[in-house]
Formats: sequence, structure tokens, C-alpha cells
Amino acid sequence: MNDRRHKVSSRKNELLFEGSDWNFELLERTYHAIEDIALNDLGLDVYPNQVEIISSEQMLDAYSSIGMPLMYQHWSFGKRFVHDEQMYRKGYQGLAYEIVINSNPCISYNMEENTMPMQTLVMAHAAFGHNHFFKNNYLFKQWTDAEGILEYMQFAKSYIAKCEEKYGTEAVEEILDAAHALMDHGVFRYRRPPKPSLRDEERRRRERADYEESQFNDLWRTLPDKADDALPPETEEQRKARMQAMQLPQENLLYFLEKHSPALQGWQRELLHIVSKIAQYFYPQKQTKVMNEGCATFVHYYIANRLYDLGKISEGALLEILHSHANVVMQPDYDDPRYSGLNPYALGFEMMQDIRRICEDPTEEDREWFPGFAGC
Repeated sequence: MNDRRHKVSSRKNELLFEGSDWNFELLERTYHAIEDIALNDLGLDVYPNQVEIISSEQMLDAYSSIGMPLMYQHWSFGKRFVHDEQMYRKGYQGLAYEIVINSNPCISYNMEENTMPMQTLVMAHAAFGHNHFFKNNYLFKQWTDAEGILEYMQFAKSYIAKCEEKYGTEAVEEILDAAHALMDHGVFRYRRPPKPSLRDEERRRRERADYEESQFNDLWRTLPDKADDALPPETEEQRKARMQAMQLPQENLLYFLEKHSPALQGWQRELLHIVSKIAQYFYPQKQTKVMNEGCATFVHYYIANRLYDLGKISEGALLEILHSHANVVMQPDYDDPRYSGLNPYALGFEMMQDIRRICEDPTEEDREWFPGFAGC
């Protein structure tokens, strides 16, 4: 009996935290314990982390600006903020426990309303699970630039603000409205675009301005317009040459308009370029949703159980974490009133569990289908 009490007392003394209240000292201590497991047990390769604690109001603001810490001004962001705020205040929708940004350092926003067990879960989930996926997934490495995205967003915000001062808010909004409407069609899907960097963007913008100044001649406006019927009909060879020169067919509509529109001014083309770059940055998020969430869910599940095995968290904390985890990975049946399609968390987590099983305890079928890494 005394030995049992001693074990319970010893385990209690090793706990990272007790209860649901958190403070920054507990967060730091728990973060380092999570980091040790993530790097040494799981062997994750992550960007440096920057964990921020934010209020519900700030989380709603992050929702409205598509999760970016730096964003230009546009009325649609305010509209989204008001809608989400009303839904949240009336209890029709909840807020995410965290938001994580694919940048270097990797920025994680955790809700201040989270309990300490939930802070543990979201740090493991976002700061290490998503972070590892962002840094190592080939789509993110190919299509995004974690090193330069924050720098580029600062440039975009500053440039659009200057355009509003110079050309007026309405003129800028008109272009941004059109660009936002085409945002989903403003990405390259099959070829790799150059990664955005502030130095390259500034150089490209100066070259464009210098070229337009060198080509400007006020006398052109005095020439009479030619009638369309005076132009000779276009031959098939000319049509093919024109399409080749304009890189047609073109999947990226914003890029096409930026490069070939005869009506847009230089600053308007730059706005299209900015919106296209932002759309391209978020393109891998949609493509990798299942595996991204599966990786993060697997990481937080492993780390939470490992912390408990090491005596770092209590049974109550583990149960709270597992309760949230079970809700996240629940997949309602197709005839369930709650069914709304495949749950990417559930599917991704099961995929990761299968990968772990294939590596650690493969079946004969696994060895037949995955000889390259079964039992490794």
C-alpha cells in the first residue's frame, strides 16, 4: 500500500501541469517536453516555432484575413469578420483551437480559452505536426516559400496601401474585386512558378515601370483609329503564332491578364500579380488537406500518449486530449444526419496508422504491395 502511494506521489511530482489553468511557464515547460519527443522519438524535421496566444476576437480577425498575420485591406475581409463574429456570438459555430502558418519561423496561434491539456494537444498538432509537414512535403517545397512569405506579404500590404493613396480606394477595390473573383483560377497547377522574394518583386516592379516610361509617347493618342474591317483577316499560321506568343491555352487567368491585357496599367497588373501569388501560396493546402491533417493528428496522438507513458501528464489530462481527438477523427456514416462528406482528419489519421503498421508490423500483403518500406 505504501509502495503504491509512493508511486502515485512520485508520478504527481513529475507532472508537467495539474488542472486546466495555464500560464506561460507551464506552456514553455510543456513545449520543451513535446519538442523532445517530436525530435528524438519521432525524428521530425521542423522550422523554428513561434507560438502566440490570442483571444477569440483575434482568432476571428485571423479567420477574416485567411489566417495571415499580414494582409492588405479589402472590404471582403471585414464582411467575413462580421459574419463569423455573429455566428460565433450566437453559438452557431465554434472557433478553431489553433491556426498555423506555413512560414519560417512557423507561427502558431493558440486560443487563450484553451485549457492546459488542450494547449498541449494543439502545440503538438500545429507546432510540430503541421510544421513538419510544411517543411518536408514536396508540394509545399515546390510551390511555396516559407522563408519569404511574410516578407512578401509586407511588400504586398505596403504596395496596395500606396496604390490606394495614389489612385484612390475605389479604383484599387475594383481591381481587387475582379482578382478575388478569379482567385481560384489564378494558380499554376502543372508547372512550377518562381518563388516570391521581396528583392525580386521590387526589381521586377522597377523594370516594368521603367519599360512603360520608355515606351510612352503622348503623340500616339492623336492618331485616328483604324476601322476593324480595314484589317486583313488572320491566317491560321498567324493565329497559331499569336497563341504561342501568348502562351495559350493558359490555366492561370490572373497571370494571363497580367501579361497580355491591353487595358491594364502597370499598378493594376501588379495587383493581379499579388493576388495570384497569394492564391498560389494556398494551393498546396487544398491539395494536401487529408495527409496534412492526418500527419498532425498522428503526431499529437503519439506525443500525448508518450507524455502519459513517461508520467508527464495525468490520466485526466490524457482523457481530455483523447476526448477531443475522438471528436476530431469521428467519421459519421453516410446515412447519419451529421454526415457532410469524408472527414480529412479521420481518413488522414487512418492512413498514418496504416503506414506505421506497415513499417513496424507488416502483414504478408503489406510486404507484397510495399516491399520498399514494409518492416523498415
